[in-house]
Amino acid sequence: MTQTILWFRQDLRLADNPALHEAAAAGPVLPVYILDDAAAGAFAHGGAQRWWLHHTLAALQSALRARGLELLLLQGDAVALLTDLAARTGARTIHAARLYEPWARARDAKLAAALATIGRSLTLHSGALLHEPHRIRTGQGNPYAVYTPFSRALFALGEPAPPLPVPATLTAAPAQPGINLAALALLPRRNWADAFPKHWTPGEAGAATRLARFGAAELAGYDTQRNLPGLAHGTSGLSPHLRFGEVSPRQVWHAARAGGAAGPHTFLKEILWREFAHHLLWHRPEMPEAPLQKTFENFPWQPNPRFLRAWQRGETGYPIIDAGMRQLWATGWMHNRVRMITASFLVKHLLQPWQDGEAWFWDTLVDGDLAANSASWQWVAGCGADAAPYFRIFNPVLQGEKFDADGAYTRAWVPEVASLPAKFLHQPWAAPRPPQGYPAPIIPHAEGRARALAAYAALRQQAG
Repeated sequence: MTQTILWFRQDLRLADNPALHEAAAAGPVLPVYILDDAAAGAFAHGGAQRWWLHHTLAALQSALRARGLELLLLQGDAVALLTDLAARTGARTIHAARLYEPWARARDAKLAAALATIGRSLTLHSGALLHEPHRIRTGQGNPYAVYTPFSRALFALGEPAPPLPVPATLTAAPAQPGINLAALALLPRRNWADAFPKHWTPGEAGAATRLARFGAAELAGYDTQRNLPGLAHGTSGLSPHLRFGEVSPRQVWHAARAGGAAGPHTFLKEILWREFAHHLLWHRPEMPEAPLQKTFENFPWQPNPRFLRAWQRGETGYPIIDAGMRQLWATGWMHNRVRMITASFLVKHLLQPWQDGEAWFWDTLVDGDLAANSASWQWVAGCGADAAPYFRIFNPVLQGEKFDADGAYTRAWVPEVASLPAKFLHQPWAAPRPPQGYPAPIIPHAEGRARALAAYAALRQQAG
């Protein structure tokens, strides 16, 4: 039989992988992964993602070797490399999971055209989402722009198909020359990621373990616990595994359904928020760089390197903000509730462009996903398709008191204030003896709120 090429991208798993199933059914399989940073440009993998990618590729290599296949690793122009590989091996088809990023869609179109000139083809499969964005429309035939009706429409479609097993038979195609994993130079040269292994196990097996734990023990309390960052397991922790495709949304969906209790519906709505972000990116490819609400193109941001740096380092003087930013740096991840609080503080209190926050999250999050990251930042900044109003301004003191009332989260990440009583934990400047070595607020809340409201008023006046 003629061999096929399986192009792994953001589907780094063997179970519930439609592209793998189709390739295996067609004949001997040549699995390949290509690091193509030039095609991605500014949205090539950030530093934390590169650390994860190294380890998940190692896990995928081991899983394939256990089944008699060798993962071919290449680096460079994927269009040129795959066109040459198809010609040299005689492979008639390249199978891959569909991607949704604008740069990836452009590259796929270019590859399909190049393959057609030599009598080959590119076949794209679903696998990263429950539903393809181009197939979901409103009753008027338009893309959805608001999350709630979007989620209702997807719930109305019924349950997704059950996940596929790993193919029973995998036949290896002849090996081809490539490079070793170390040559991709994915690991950081500095030791900032040394603590990551304490928090994460990249790879399909790690994803399965985390999913099983969440489904079995944590889902029932998700409805209330998901907003409490001090809980060790209040959320699923599946986001980086989903981002790299080590687990599929179908697997997660059906595991949640099996969990029962009151939590699944709320959790499934989070899965559908991920779907909605990709839906927006598909129809609005400018979303990672430009506000979806055009009036915000003239928003009076006040870029300030000192403000941005203090926020990045977790030195704003607001413990809940600083806890989140330090957790991000130390673990490559931040609790979702705290992501909203820290993002709001940057764009509203500090009036820094949301794109600066988006870029920092992209570089430091192991779960950095272009659709979810940009949609979430636009939501917080008030300029997205279905955004929180810009004049909704979180009070970081009240947010800390509400969602970290006992201080477990804040004390863990901001040791300078750990000894303070709860009354002063989230406003240490008000304590009779403010802690030494911890900064005063970079801007008072009242002043930051007033600046934000004034900026929004100026924008509205300018828009007429």
